[in-house]
Amino acid sequence: MRKSIIAKLSIALCLLCATAGAQAQVMKNSDLEKYAKERYGEKWLEAAKNLASELTLDQHESLTYQQVIEAPGKTKEQLYVAMNYWATATFKDKQAITLNDKESGCIIISSTIPNIVEHMGTLNKYSVSITPVIRIDIKDNKIRVTYTVQSYDILADISGGWLSPSDNERKTYGDSKRKRDDKTNENLYDEQWEIAKHYPFVEKDAQKRTCAKALVMTHAYSNAIMDKVEEAVKNGIVGNEDDDW
Repeated sequence: MRKSIIAKLSIALCLLCATAGAQAQVMKNSDLEKYAKERYGEKWLEAAKNLASELTLDQHESLTYQQVIEAPGKTKEQLYVAMNYWATATFKDKQAITLNDKESGCIIISSTIPNIVEHMGTLNKYSVSITPVIRIDIKDNKIRVTYTVQSYDILADISGGWLSPSDNERKTYGDSKRKRDDKTNENLYDEQWEIAKHYPFVEKDAQKRTCAKALVMTHAYSNAIMDKVEEAVKNGIVGNEDDDW
């Protein structure tokens, strides 16, 4: 009997550790891209334009999504525990949870999702990251999730484009992620592109292809977040967080 209990505990701990060790993006970038293609198609320009007709930027020109998830019979305290558990198990960065207020029933998460898009242009190669703000408001029987992104964080590599010099000493394409914080590399520079000022919200955009995929991937990530939160509300993280123990 004791061995059986220990085995069950070991399995649960393994599952929890696997969850806790996951990257902040909830799923691998390759899986996220597959998820995006299945939902919106493989033509990024067309997919982004179609999404733009459905999306509305908020008053701050940010991309914002909101969903209320019903949880009948669950108290505010129970839902707070479940959401706090989900947030701490999902986001590896210890600084990701910027607000955790049990009394008001509010959890706010902000964590960078690196390299959701990599695109080689004519002159530059771009690596796109996003830092969504995820707010979870909690009441008896329901929670509300608000997901907001205002801009894309860009690492541009001026030696990584199609027409960049082929000299291997100058070319850093494929190595940009490692050198993101290396300020001594003159080929790399950081930019922020406001979503509202780029394609598909602005038709004429020199970075149209990069921003098209970035929008679709950002939207897909918002859906993945909502799905994971809903799953955690209904089934818990590892599926056995009930009172029968």
